[in-house]
Order: sequence, then C-alpha cells, then structure tokens
Amino acid sequence: MEETTKPPQPSLSLPWKTRIHLSFFSVVTDACCRKNGTVNRRLLNLLDFRIPPTSEPVNGVASHDVVVDETRNLWFRVYAPTQHAGEDLPVIVFFHGGGFAFLSPDVMPYDAVCHRFARTVPAIVVSVNYRLTPEHRYPAQHDDCFDVLKFLDDEENKSKSLPENANLLRCFLVGDSAGGNLAHHVAQRACEFNFRRLKVIGVVAIQPFFGGEEGTDSETRLDGTPIISKKRTDWFWKAFLPEGEGFNRDHPISNVSGPNAVDISKLDFPATMVVVAGFDALYDWQKRYYEWLKKSGKEVYLFEYPNMCHAFYLYPELPESGQVLAQVKDFVHTVSSNVATKFTN
Repeated sequence: MEETTKPPQPSLSLPWKTRIHLSFFSVVTDACCRKNGTVNRRLLNLLDFRIPPTSEPVNGVASHDVVVDETRNLWFRVYAPTQHAGEDLPVIVFFHGGGFAFLSPDVMPYDAVCHRFARTVPAIVVSVNYRLTPEHRYPAQHDDCFDVLKFLDDEENKSKSLPENANLLRCFLVGDSAGGNLAHHVAQRACEFNFRRLKVIGVVAIQPFFGGEEGTDSETRLDGTPIISKKRTDWFWKAFLPEGEGFNRDHPISNVSGPNAVDISKLDFPATMVVVAGFDALYDWQKRYYEWLKKSGKEVYLFEYPNMCHAFYLYPELPESGQVLAQVKDFVHTVSSNVATKFTN
C-alpha cells in the first residue's frame, strides 16, 4: 500500500519578543480582572503607557485630540498624513479593542497602529475613546461611538476637528476585537440614521469579538492561546452585557449571527472586510459572522491568517501585520472607487 502523507498543519508562528509581550498582556489582564466583576484600575494605570498627541509630524503623521463630551470622557484622536494634505482623503473611524473594559486611543499599540493606518492607506483616522465596562455597561460603548459619527456630521464640529481634506462621504468604520464588534453594530445603526454629510461606505472587522451560548470547536481547541481564553471571554461578557437581563451570550450584541440576530437583509449595509486568524479562539464566531453577512446578501470579503493569533496585526515586527494594512488599503480604495462609480452612473 502506498503511504499517504498528510498536509502540514498550521503552527503558531511568532517570534519570542512577540510571545513574551502577549504573555505579559495576558497576565496583566488576569491580574486586573477581579472575581467580583470589577477592574483594578489602579494596577492597570501603573502599566498603561500613554502617548500624547503630536502636532509636529512623526513619520509623516500629525495628531491632535478632540473632546466630544467631557462629562463622559468621550473624545477622539485625529491622525492626519501631512504629505497628503492637498488630497481628498477617506475618513477611518477607529474603535480599539480590549474586551470593552481596557485600553484607549492613546495607549502605545493603538496610537502606533493608527499612525500606520493614516500613513499607509492614506486616510484621516479618528480613534474613539469610549466609556469602559464594567463601570459603564452596554449600550454605553456603542452609544459613544455612534455619537462621534453624529458629532462629525455637524459642519461646525467637522471644520474645527478634522483637516479640510477629510471626506466624510467616504467614511469607514474599522475596529479590532471588541472594536470589531463596535464597527459592525455602529454601522448597522448608521444604516438607519439620516446623516447630512457623513456616509459609512465600508466596515473593517479585524478579529471581531463575538460569542454565544453554544461552545464552539475553536473555543475549546484553542483555549489558552495568546490573549483569548474561555475564562477571559466569560469575564468580559459578564462585565459588559446589560444587568437585569441575565448572563445570556445569545444577546444580539454578542451573538450577532445567532438565534436573536437582527435581520439586516433589507438594510443598505456597507461592504465589509473580515480578518480572522487560525490560532484565535474566536475564529468560529468570526467565520459565522462572515457567512451570515454573505447569507444576508451583503458584500463581504474574508482574509485568513492560519499561523497567527488574536491581536497579531498590532505587532509591526510580523510580516502579516503589514499584509493586513495593505489589504485594508486595497479595500478602502476599491470600495471608494465602486461607490464613486455608482454615483456617477
């Protein structure tokens, strides 16, 4: 008998520097998530390195902060590529990850990645600082992010906050992990709102944070891979889901494609790009999201990274990180071109 050889199985491919940083982040997350459902913010602040905005360009990108509502600490950071000041540029509204409970636009990894988006695409990037759970449960985060869109839709706010070359008719909602969840749901709300100057034409969901009551194969098989574990995701959902409704991960905000899913088939939902990784325990939920968008008749593209884990794109030392940025650039340009063609025909 001939011996059959199985194709090589993917393996998690990370340099030691990246592995150590991911392990450190996991340890800090676990240390800050108390058993009573609160976050140890004091400990977190000792390890949370914040980057101020830079009015003088750094690698061709200048940044500044804009306050939307001081009472709820709602603000955003704007990134503008100075070498493209005379060009009409799309606007990327970016929502950071962190399980709805951690991080902000001015922490080092997200400040850096927004610089890269602004420079690579190029685009005007608006990175939103939304309220965090468990101090502020759903729908606080989604309300904050949507309110930033309404703020930018006002001509006076826009003129004071964004460069003149920011084109809000080419607005893309981009987010990773919890930010990917936000990008989807904020886009859904935008479909049902009558903006005057702003038009959401694209969504980029990078390893979006979805879940449900049913345990999936990837959650079991990949439990304990960097950053994502069943214990952590359970903690985040319990801290995030609205009180008084019970701990049900089939809530439509978490299980977006599940039994309580919103029917978006009649909505003019924007073109969507979904990024998944083979060693992300959320992989199955993300693939279901992609399939659900397809089944709903929406324009959707899937990009898979079999050898990567959750949050890999935040590490510029990984070649795959640069590939994601290049794919986002292509997606933004393609969707912008398609929309422009549709309006001229």
